[in-house]
Amino acid sequence: MLRGLRSPLWPLVLLLLLLLPPPGTWGHGSRARPREGAEEAGSAGSWPAFQGLRERLRAAGALCRRYWALFSCRVWPDGCRQDEEAPARPLGWSLPLLGQQYLDILTTWYCSFQDCCDSGDCRIINNLTGLEADLRVRLHGQHLARELVLTAARGYLELPRPDKALALSFHGWSGTGKNFVARMLAENLYRDGLRSDCVKVFIATLHFPHHKYVDLYQEQLASQIRKTQEHCHQTLFILDEAEKLHPGLLEALRPHLEHQAPENPRAKSPRTIFLFLSNLGGNIINEVVLNLLKAGWSREEIGMEHLEPQLQAEIVESTDSGFGHSCLVKENLIDFFIPFLPLEYRHVRLCARDAFLSQEFLYTEEALDEVAKMMVYVPKEEQLFSSQGCKSISQRINYFLP
Repeated sequence: MLRGLRSPLWPLVLLLLLLLPPPGTWGHGSRARPREGAEEAGSAGSWPAFQGLRERLRAAGALCRRYWALFSCRVWPDGCRQDEEAPARPLGWSLPLLGQQYLDILTTWYCSFQDCCDSGDCRIINNLTGLEADLRVRLHGQHLARELVLTAARGYLELPRPDKALALSFHGWSGTGKNFVARMLAENLYRDGLRSDCVKVFIATLHFPHHKYVDLYQEQLASQIRKTQEHCHQTLFILDEAEKLHPGLLEALRPHLEHQAPENPRAKSPRTIFLFLSNLGGNIINEVVLNLLKAGWSREEIGMEHLEPQLQAEIVESTDSGFGHSCLVKENLIDFFIPFLPLEYRHVRLCARDAFLSQEFLYTEEALDEVAKMMVYVPKEEQLFSSQGCKSISQRINYFLP
């Protein structure tokens, strides 16, 4: 059935009435009969005239409803169902070509300032090809994150009826690309990226700074999630500095991350993605990577089997954060713990190159080396990893601009 009529669109219905074809075009092509004489203009001729007027009004109403049904199904495809109970043939009228043209004009006009398209919501684009390209070209030194994020996102978005939200937890040192990948996801899944109504970003120290107000924060967080899900059938929530979130706030997320049976198996299930960004576990990731590199492994040979057990153990055993002791971790509500490896000198050069290109500045190989050398590298003996990753690179290239 059609959705309830939207009151702001009643002027459109009235306009459609004005677009109706002349009365002579209704029916099965019959022509209006000529008047048979003045002698029939009396009371005997008034009743047929009234019946004719009534039939014309009925036809006008039917045609208007047909216009409205077609227009509504174009603009809100999820809220309409094709005429299941309609007769096989139209009742004495058909949609004129001119009316079809007007319908196209009205649809184009309405969709010029509203969110409607073939998918039902133009805000959601789900450009997985673009996401794959961005992860391959713009993300440096993170082969594990590139593979896991793409696989998880594609698998989740292709599910016809997911029974839980997708929860990804990004771990690694600052500047290794956690926020960068979160932004890539937003930009490739939503037309307006991080500015989309369907995307919300929460920073622990900014949005939830005082633990004494945790009860208020719980209500605000739950309300924001609920309202966003009501507004969008696919939502993305990014929680930065997740290791600093109060355990009560993490507990408030439990209902949104648990498995849930769909209320209507035939209905289109809403989709929700949670991203948790954290520096927690960064030290153990760096330690494992350093040991493997010193043992002769290449960076690209490092797999999840080398990192995942020690990363999860570090998260659970951490005493500086409640994240590892939360229900999300203990009850396995996080789908993937994704490690971001420490960046080396060659990766910093690539970041510097991208920064020059993004601002459309020319660069030299010497300039890239100079930018990379401005970073601090650790450990003290090996001088292998940038302590800040690629953070602040865009500011440092200002020293080399003409």
